[in-house]
Amino acid sequence: MKVQKIIRSVVMGVLNGNPQDEPMHYGEVFGTWSHLLSNNGLIAGYQTYLNHTGDKDLKKLIEEAIQGMKNENQQIEELLKINGIGLPPAPPDRPLATLEDIPPGARFSDPEISASVSKDTAAALVSCSQLIGQCIREDIAMMYGQFHLAKAQFGAKMLKLNKEKAWLIPPPLHLNKTKEK
Repeated sequence: MKVQKIIRSVVMGVLNGNPQDEPMHYGEVFGTWSHLLSNNGLIAGYQTYLNHTGDKDLKKLIEEAIQGMKNENQQIEELLKINGIGLPPAPPDRPLATLEDIPPGARFSDPEISASVSKDTAAALVSCSQLIGQCIREDIAMMYGQFHLAKAQFGAKMLKLNKEKAWLIPPPLHLNKTKEK
């Protein structure tokens, strides 16, 4: 009983009710730092995709994805700086090129780019959910809840585009053909 009171007083001293005053635990630090590192790499990759993309609708969605990740990065960088955590490296922005300057055999096709962006969006949803689940700081959990919602909405746009352009390759469909006797 006495040990529980000591633990409770220590925890309440650290977790005083104001999330910004609470320290980040190692999982929150690793998750946010890794997210920032991943976004930095994805932004550079998506800038390259813009050079390879011929479809205007896909290009708009890639630009939207880049802007979304840049917005996330601003919030994450601020959080890490406030908590005294060094930021991961970021590659430089990619230069613009015209699609015609890229040899046909070296180009990514629009369906390949769309599939990759869709895959990245699905992985990001899982990553956000995982970080939400391990957070003890409500402010970080809420921030990742907002990221998750934005990614889910973006994923819906990607799905719609993939269907409209006939780029979606569905898995084998299960058609229930039971016959009534």
